[in-house]
Amino acid sequence: MALQSSPFPNGFVAGIHAVGWAFILPCFWFLDRLIAVIKSTTLEQTQRLEQECYLHPLKIFFSSIIFLILFLATAPLALVGFILWAPLQACRRPFYYHRETPFSPEKETHRGFELVGKASFGFATANLCLLPDSLARFNNLGHTQRRAAAIGQHIVQGVCRPHICIFVDSPSSCGTLSPSNSLIPTVNSPTYGATDRQAQPPISNQQGRVGHRSAPRALLSQGLHQQDDIPWEVSSLFPANVDILCLEEVFDKRAAQKLTKALRPVFGHILYDVGVYACQPPCRCSSFKFLNSGLFLASRFPVLEAQYRCFPNGRGEDALAAKGLLSAKVLIGQNQKQKNVVGYFNCTHLHAPEGEGEIRCEQLNMVTKWIGDFQTANKLPDEDVAFDVLCGDFNFDNCSPDDTLEQNHHLFEEYRDPCRAGPGKEKPWVIGTLLEQPTLYEDDVNTPENLQRTLESEDLRKQYISPPVAAEGSPLVYPETGQPWIGRRIDYILYRESSISKHCRTEVEEVTFITQLAGLTDHIPVGMRLNVIMDSDGADQ
Repeated sequence: MALQSSPFPNGFVAGIHAVGWAFILPCFWFLDRLIAVIKSTTLEQTQRLEQECYLHPLKIFFSSIIFLILFLATAPLALVGFILWAPLQACRRPFYYHRETPFSPEKETHRGFELVGKASFGFATANLCLLPDSLARFNNLGHTQRRAAAIGQHIVQGVCRPHICIFVDSPSSCGTLSPSNSLIPTVNSPTYGATDRQAQPPISNQQGRVGHRSAPRALLSQGLHQQDDIPWEVSSLFPANVDILCLEEVFDKRAAQKLTKALRPVFGHILYDVGVYACQPPCRCSSFKFLNSGLFLASRFPVLEAQYRCFPNGRGEDALAAKGLLSAKVLIGQNQKQKNVVGYFNCTHLHAPEGEGEIRCEQLNMVTKWIGDFQTANKLPDEDVAFDVLCGDFNFDNCSPDDTLEQNHHLFEEYRDPCRAGPGKEKPWVIGTLLEQPTLYEDDVNTPENLQRTLESEDLRKQYISPPVAAEGSPLVYPETGQPWIGRRIDYILYRESSISKHCRTEVEEVTFITQLAGLTDHIPVGMRLNVIMDSDGADQ
């Protein structure tokens, strides 16, 4: 059964909900502006100093009075709206679904398995801090609506680049390089985008870099590195042809709509405004959710099934948001035996405060169980599973002594982390993904190119990537002698092989640390490309 776009059972309920929210919105907006006018980002402070703006205190004073009066004046109307809005949350499905109707069904499928028995899939994750403007400013990020529009444009610019792969027959080959016919797309193909790799003309990308599968067969290009059998790079653009995108902290509804508008020409299937509101569980006031989960999923492939589950163990300010797990089953295409090929994609955002690893471990237990339940409930006997991916902001890293409990969680025995050497130990090429908020607008990190150069320099990135967190009562010794300085990597893309079809084999083609959103968020987005090879004999089973 196809997913419905509206989260409400019928138009009447949706209409009452819209009226209730319309009554709430003016009061909410005036409160948001009241706080935002008082709280400045470091960029705004620097601009005022450069412009010698001495009237700013007066602006704050009068603006605060005006917004306070308007907030109080609209509060009674908001109360009426809340009375209409809150009870309806009990019958609200926990996400909106947007589907962009394609010109041709072929644009939503990947024909790699059907034609040659193998395919490549691109995934990316990013925490965007798209909170209401007043709250985002406490993370040194303002202008939420402008950032949302800019982020959407940047992502589209990156992912729409061609993805070119060039191979040599062997490491010692000295003959002419001949591209693989299964990877270099044909010019005459009528289809488009990453959902059909044969669809793109053979031209280089905007950076002039050549893609690859894996060394030593791949021709490694400048800027692309190879260590521990995992090719990786720091890129100033999003990877070409990302198939599924997971975003976190898209809390603001208007920002989610702006992102949807920007991304829908490329990602035809989008789940947004994911989560629950008001009293959770319904009719109980033990936990009131003011914000949704912040999760946002954009896919080139049709979403067959989707499920959201809310963590029940949030604490403190984190309990005000409906953080949880979003699981989706997508239709990729067909194999050579005309059986459907599907994939599972899961995204989450775990508990944030430091020193509360027990809560995060409980949430990881829930994530493992809920993913298993979802796949058991939605698995069909006549289909092949090509990938099972879990990504998101886990809010713990693999180098902090304070995160030892999470680093040893059994989830990492099921899902593989291409950046992880073992519990508490990163691979030497890994780069931290959490930026220091006070320095977001400094010259070394305020543009994609500058941030790229900074991340590639160990001495520079020490100044801008958040350092590991020491265990309580113990001094921090980091890094160990002879080890590189990495910093906190809290954004993950993991994949699992045990849950895919037995005749499928996977390998990581590339891991990417992305700097294209410099100045727009306090995280480094991460990308991963996964190759899946399907044994033709096994496809008969």
